[in-house]
Amino acid sequence: MRNKFYIIFGLIIALLVFDRIIKVDGHYLIDLFKTVSKTHRAKADIADYKFFDNIDVPKSKNPQPWPIHSSFNIIKPTEKLNAVNEELGTIAFLIIKNDSIWYEKYNDGYGPKSYSNSFSMAKSIVSAIMGRAIDEGYFSGIDDKVGDYIPEYKKGLASSLTIGDLSSMSSGMQWDENYSNIFGVTAKSYLTSELNALIRSRTIIEVPGKEFKYSSGNTQLLAMTIEKATDRKISELAYDWFWNPMGAENNALWQIDSKKNNSEKAFCCFNSNARDFARLGKLYKNSGNWQGNKILDSSFVSQSINPRFKKSPEYGYGFWLGEFKGNSFFAMRGILGQYVIVFPDKNIILVRLGERNLEKINNRPKDFDIYIEEAFKMLKLT
Repeated sequence: MRNKFYIIFGLIIALLVFDRIIKVDGHYLIDLFKTVSKTHRAKADIADYKFFDNIDVPKSKNPQPWPIHSSFNIIKPTEKLNAVNEELGTIAFLIIKNDSIWYEKYNDGYGPKSYSNSFSMAKSIVSAIMGRAIDEGYFSGIDDKVGDYIPEYKKGLASSLTIGDLSSMSSGMQWDENYSNIFGVTAKSYLTSELNALIRSRTIIEVPGKEFKYSSGNTQLLAMTIEKATDRKISELAYDWFWNPMGAENNALWQIDSKKNNSEKAFCCFNSNARDFARLGKLYKNSGNWQGNKILDSSFVSQSINPRFKKSPEYGYGFWLGEFKGNSFFAMRGILGQYVIVFPDKNIILVRLGERNLEKINNRPKDFDIYIEEAFKMLKLT
């Protein structure tokens, strides 16, 4: 591991020297250099909040602990679940049944209050904030044009771009969602100290609203648009509209690009814990209602957890969609196997947080189905 670090370290120095020749962004190279020198690695990790600047999102003024099910932890995990959890570095696994914690297990020193990166589960949070902003009158609806709030998007193909296109991953933005290329735009968005400037540099090269193409840039631009419309930080809105009224028991951290710009990495990097992440799943399961209070419009929730495009039934507005043995679900997903999986008809919420996942088949990580199948066996649903 140390040798790999020094190889990367040497590569960065070489790139800094030959920056003008190979045409790599010098500012990004400096950001990359700083990150690798701090973390001694070139890959994202669930504990990256320790190495980056963050904005504090306070716990609720009225914390609401999850009820503990009468059968809590009576049923033991299957051998296969134990094996995959060990193999992939699962640090939290929860089964919530009828809105009570039915099974809960933590590993590697993590517990109910431990921070862990959401990665792309944050996209669901930003989409929820968009829905509430519509309800509050900041937007007239999902068809509001981005260019009405960010002037750079008033011309060309960008002139038809809507906030709904961003939430449903259909912006037509020039973006390669590649996590292995440290010089690609996705890695840059994670490491750069000039995040919003990077997003503004990406052009719209296809007609928006025509087809699904997953892009972290979409969510970042959506957050930028929401902030322009509301004149408030996305982290403040998350707290006021969701974290506080949903009774989050612990503070959260939202990673930012730099203290200078103070821009939340809205496409990722909301650091919280398994119990509090599950709250958004419960909110959407209950059609936007929380303990008798309307937090989101039920029609928006319904639209969000249904496909926008027939050719891409796996995605709605900010949520992944699918079926498991005839049971429909919607889910929040992060790159290293961060999952909040909700089966509304079964009144079941599964949460898995961890360090690794498996490759995808038909846009779904292989381990995703394993967690569901083994949880269903425990619950005797299969």
